[in-house]
Amino acid sequence: MRTVRIYFLSFLLCAGLCSAQEESPQPSVTPEQPIQHSLKLLPGKDAPALTRKTTLTMETDLGDVVIEVYPQAAPNAAKRFVELAESGFFDNTPISRVVQGFVAQFGINWREPHRDWKEKSFDDDPTLFALERGTLAFAKAGPNTNSTQVFINLQENNSLAAPKYNFTTFGKVVEGMEIVDQFAMVGDPSMGLDQGRLWSNGESYLESLRMKPTMIKRLYVGKDSSEK
Repeated sequence: MRTVRIYFLSFLLCAGLCSAQEESPQPSVTPEQPIQHSLKLLPGKDAPALTRKTTLTMETDLGDVVIEVYPQAAPNAAKRFVELAESGFFDNTPISRVVQGFVAQFGINWREPHRDWKEKSFDDDPTLFALERGTLAFAKAGPNTNSTQVFINLQENNSLAAPKYNFTTFGKVVEGMEIVDQFAMVGDPSMGLDQGRLWSNGESYLESLRMKPTMIKRLYVGKDSSEK
């Protein structure tokens, strides 16, 4: 009888320990904390909390502009912009279109191998955040035709978020907007420089211009050269 009782107690002890091991909680995963940013949701939109950002510097011949890109705001656009910057695509290219009170646009590189990006379009992201002054979005010619050209909003342009346009905010100028305001207005008052001529032979086209555009010297990931 004593042997049975000891066995029974041993069974209960083992069962309890085994149960405790099986039911022990797994290590919890701490969620990423939201970052500080100044993007604003469009009315009626719902977006995930922004917990990540990539900081980039645009060195121009007028001064530096610091840009924050938010992958969760527009994943496809954010990924492409950073890829282009890391490849050197934006280096030594003009701010090709400046429309006062509207946008400043850039993103044409006619040199090899950069010009190949022109045909690498990517799909639209959902439009979630307001196109306020200082925000960035990709220019396009219709649905899912984004590729290399980007504009900085010089004013609030939320009309561009309408479904028939669906331009998508993916980042924002956080330092140097006073530099952006000084970008030279060149070419046609509405369309800027001739895009066809830029893509075909930008070097000679720029040399032929009496009024020169503001040039991007470099656009790279990081806030100064040591972070590149």
